[in-house]
Order: sequence, then C-alpha cells, then structure tokens
Amino acid sequence: MLTVCMFLNTLTPKFYVALTGTSSLISGLILIFEWWYFRKYGTSFIEQVSVSHLRPLLGGVDNSSPTNSNTSNGDADSNRQSVSECKVWRNPLNLFRGAEYNRYTWVTGREPLTYYDMNLSAQDHQTFFTCDSDHLRPADAIMQKAWRERNPQARISAAHEALELEDCATAYILLAEEEATTIVEAEKLFKQAVKAGEGCYRRSQQLQHHGAQYEAQHNTPALKHLHIRRDTNVLVYIKRRLAMCSRKLGRTREAVKMMRDLMKEFPLLSMFNIHENLLESLLELQNYADVQAVLAKYDDISLPKSATICYTAALLKARAVSDKFSPEAASRRGLSTAEMNAVEAIHRAVEFNPHVPKYLLEMKSLILPPEHILKRGDSEAIAYAFFHLQHWKRVEGALNLLHCTWEGTFRMIPYPLEKGHLFYPYPICTETADRELLPTVFHEVSVYPKKELPFFILFTAGLCSFTAMLALLTHQFPELMGVFAKAFLSTLFAPLNFIMEKVESILPSSLWHQLTRI
Repeated sequence: MLTVCMFLNTLTPKFYVALTGTSSLISGLILIFEWWYFRKYGTSFIEQVSVSHLRPLLGGVDNSSPTNSNTSNGDADSNRQSVSECKVWRNPLNLFRGAEYNRYTWVTGREPLTYYDMNLSAQDHQTFFTCDSDHLRPADAIMQKAWRERNPQARISAAHEALELEDCATAYILLAEEEATTIVEAEKLFKQAVKAGEGCYRRSQQLQHHGAQYEAQHNTPALKHLHIRRDTNVLVYIKRRLAMCSRKLGRTREAVKMMRDLMKEFPLLSMFNIHENLLESLLELQNYADVQAVLAKYDDISLPKSATICYTAALLKARAVSDKFSPEAASRRGLSTAEMNAVEAIHRAVEFNPHVPKYLLEMKSLILPPEHILKRGDSEAIAYAFFHLQHWKRVEGALNLLHCTWEGTFRMIPYPLEKGHLFYPYPICTETADRELLPTVFHEVSVYPKKELPFFILFTAGLCSFTAMLALLTHQFPELMGVFAKAFLSTLFAPLNFIMEKVESILPSSLWHQLTRI
C-alpha cells in the first residue's frame, strides 16, 4: 500500500489530463461506432455481441423472435398501395346510433362519437342513399334534405313525413339507425325497409332493360345509372344491417347465411367490406375452416389489408400451437416450424397495426368503436379489439403467445416511419386523424411505440461526456483537480486500507513478513 501511495503522489496534473483526454477519445469513438451500427442495423453492437456470444456461454439461449421473412411480398404490397395513406374508411362493424351509441350516452353522459366522425357519416349517407333524380319522387326528395340535416330530431321527423307519402326504404333506414332504442326494434324497421328496397331495386332493373324509354322521359342517360346505383346501395346496406341484427341477437348461423347470400348476389360491392362481418360471425361459431377459406380469398397481396385480416390470420396460426406454448421451453429447445409461423404471423399483424395488442392484452381500456376508422391507426385497433377480444380469449394460450412475442416486431423495424418490413412505412399522419375520429376527452389516443435507444449507447454517451468534462476541468485547473483526484482515490481505497490494517493486527508479524516476501 505504501508503494501505491508513493506512486499516486508522484503523478503530475499532466498525467491526469492525458488520462482523461484518452478516455474521452476512446469513449467518443465507441459512441460514434455504436450510433452508426444502430442507425444501420437497428440494434446495439455491444448488446448484440453480449446476447449472441456471451449469453450462450453463461447458459442462456436467445429466444428472440425470428426476423427472416419474405420481404419481397412487402415490397410488392408497397408498390400496389395506391390509396392515400390516411384515407378514412367506414367501419364495417359500426354500431347502431339509437340502440347502442345513444344508450351509452344516456347511461354515462358521454358522447362516444365526434363531430368529425358524424359528419363523415352524413357524407356517406348522401353518397349511398341519394341521387340527382330524387326530386322526381316526393318521399326521396324529403329524405335528400333529411340526410343533410344536422339535428337528429329533424331527421327523424323528416323520415316519418316521407313514410306518410309512401313506403320509403331510406326513411326506414334512418329510423332503424337513429330512432330505434333496441336491436329488436331496429330489426323490425329493417325488415320493412328491405321490402321497400327490393321493390325499388326491381323497378330500377326494369328501367335498365327499358333504357330508351327512361332516357326519353328524363332527357338524360346519366340519371338512369345513378338511380340504379343508389337503389343497389340501399338494398345492400339494408340486408347487411339485417344480418348484423341477427348476429347481435344471437342468431349467428342465420347471419352467416345472409352475409354469404349477399356476397354472392353483389360480388363487386367491396366498399361495404362484408367479408369482415362474415369473419367475425364465423369466429363466433368457431368455424375455423370456413374462416381460413375466407382468408384465402381476401388475404391476398393485391387486396387492401386490414387489422381484421391480419390478426385473424395470426389467430388461426397461433391456435395451432398456443395451447402447448411455453416461453421457457421455447428458449431451451428453440421454436418449432409451426411456432415460427405463428410468431411471424403475429409480427406481420403487429407491423400493420401496432395498437391492437395493448387492447387485446387489456393493457389499455376499450371504448365504443367509431363509425369510421383509419387503417393502421388507433381507431381501427379499437374497432377490431371491441369485437374480436372474445375470440382471442376463447383460443387457449393465444393471448399468452401474443404477450410473449408482439414486442419483438419493433426490433425488426428500427425506423417504421421511414421504411417498413412487410408493409409500406407507418403513416405519419395517423395520430392527427385518429384525434379527429376518437373522443379524446376521455380516451388517450395510442401512438406508434417509439424505439428507445439501447442502454449501451446511452452509457457510452454519458461516459464520453463525463470524461470530456474531466479533461477540460483538469486542463483549466490542474492543481485543484489533482487534489480532487487524490482525495477520490484515497476515499476509494480507504476500505481496502482498513481491511489490510485489521489483517496486519490479527496475523503474527513473522507470518505477515513471510507473506509480503512471497
């Protein structure tokens, strides 16, 4: 110890300047290399080396999820993406205003729908249920004004006024959606609407076959096509909502049949996304073979994706392995082929919409889904989890597998806003649009999980900054820093000196002399 003290006393301030300067330089070089490696590969080099090489030597096995996937599919999907990034879509499973949304308001005093969402619905109604020839029929003329009315009571009064003139399908739709306070009442009104709608549709088809006479009567060929399209939209909407009523009332098999018939009768009307209603109903019946058949048709690279498509595909693959999946067993033996496929499907779903797992795992509370959703956004995640959480709970171990693997997706996508893995980059505008669709008064909008910097980069940056500060202080105040350094080292070695003194006092001097000579 005397030798150590003599050595420390002989050190000059220049030595401390050189020491801290060298440490700062080395730390800076490590920081630069770590940052470059993280920017290029999305992970820390030191962390990767520790996990890949040191952990196996210590008896551990890396059970991180696989990252090798078919990226060519993602590139092709990105090339085929022709729609706007933040296009708002009609929610295929939207609730009934009178029987569900309004009941929520009566009980809680909260408004589940935003003005922006309801305004989009008003635009949809005008697009689907009106046309330029409505002035030719008095009831349709009244309903054309009703769909533009902002006051709900005024809309309902206009619908009753239209029904006094004739059986108007769109008037029944409005009453079923907004005035009916139960699903049973809504179903009765939709059954009346389907009769009126089928009558209008048949007349439109007859007019199509007698086109010359129709065009001569109205002096325009365009109105004929608009009238036919409107009547088709009305009939499809009514039948779809009737099927949803059956599903809500527990007649799921009847709902499935109605949806299948509707898809066969109008195969080109994909804007209603009836296949998503069908998937949910088939999952309720636990008819997984038919679910797989529907996915085989709609989970195609050339078709738009949705959370329902991606997460249902993940659920089916998870179902094959989730009942026997154990993280501890998987870490020891590695993932089997079936488990690998399930994990890859979960990663694909999470990349498409990263907000869904928190709702499925009940880490975040659900609210009523909006009438419109933004694909890959929080609004779509709420709409999916609201109806599909029960299906994940029904599959034993599926939520456990999701819990163990979903966060691994973010290791594959270091910069999701700049470059995707299987899909196009995550849209930057999603958060802003979701804040317009969701009631932010009592709901915190979920944003894309930000990737945190690895610990080693933060540690290296701190070490580099600390040593650079020491070098600067030592250069400016060499004597003072020398005093501080000696005091710090003395304090650091004080416990060791105390132990050595105790050992000297206990051991015989002759034995201690022999040990020091050795």
